[in-house]
Amino acid sequence: MEKVDFNVENARVQMRKGLLEFPILLIIAEGEAYASDILEQLKKANLIVVEGTLYPLLSRLKKNGLVEYAWRESKSGPPRKYYTLTRHGEKVLGKLLETWKILSRSINRLTKTYEKSS
Repeated sequence: MEKVDFNVENARVQMRKGLLEFPILLIIAEGEAYASDILEQLKKANLIVVEGTLYPLLSRLKKNGLVEYAWRESKSGPPRKYYTLTRHGEKVLGKLLETWKILSRSINRLTKTYEKSS
């Protein structure tokens, strides 16, 4: 069988992309959040995301009825969009949290087994 190069960096990017909606919802669940606040929280969690990635995700979350936003005046420039979870978003976040806990336990179990055998 021919060996095919595996792009590890691409795999990392795809893994993170698949998970980003969950931490974004977790951040917004804490209270009204402005996009730069969300980016800062993600950065603190070592999930570096650029605006060009965040805004399409926020738009998709809004389109799916998980978040809504309100315009607020800003002391330093134009009005800003502040995002909050909808009731539907709260329910979905609860289900995602359950799923994450199960998935996390499973992956942790597998990584521990791998690490013991390495």
